[in-house]
Amino acid sequence: MIHEVDDALRELVRAELGAPDIEVVFDAPTRDWAARRNAPTVNLYLYDIREDLKRRSRGRQNVYDEQGTVVSRTLPPRYFKLSYLISAWTQRPEDEHRLLSSLLHCFLRHDALPAAGLGPELGLSGLPVPVTVALPPPEDRAFADVWSALGGELKPSLDLVVSAPVTVAPVYAAGPPVDDGGMVLNLGDLPEPPPPGPVGRAPVPRRRKR
Repeated sequence: MIHEVDDALRELVRAELGAPDIEVVFDAPTRDWAARRNAPTVNLYLYDIREDLKRRSRGRQNVYDEQGTVVSRTLPPRYFKLSYLISAWTQRPEDEHRLLSSLLHCFLRHDALPAAGLGPELGLSGLPVPVTVALPPPEDRAFADVWSALGGELKPSLDLVVSAPVTVAPVYAAGPPVDDGGMVLNLGDLPEPPPPGPVGRAPVPRRRKR
């Protein structure tokens, strides 16, 4: 699933930027990596993976065959948040800022990853893959801490969060469908009801004279 999100992001960024000379990589932007870089680059570094608890559902889902019969039951998909630190690397800070602006516009135009760019696992699920960009960081983490952990200098960057569904779950076999062949009711054997009588008041019985 993670590699499919990587491929979808790479395809989206390249299509939106329209600049084949700009590299799109997923390397950790450390000091050594920055020293070896020799071309304009957009870095999408995956730095955090955690479950999106707000999207978790309860219960079980039915799985149907071609005839519409329930053949098994499974748990609903679970979403995981993939957090990417997006940075631009060029020779001039002004060019980096232009790249970041283009990237911000790119992800603001898409509430979810385009379905055409999804891989087989995400595409066959038929579920959206939501995307959020530049939201405030969680209280337990700051972007400066990420750069410090990488051993690099603080750079302007975008925080991109992709909520990807994972459909791998236990499958529980369903019982056979209910068969009503044990009881047969043939309405044709019943006698026909008598025709209704004339409409009116019933006759009043006369008293006998003594």
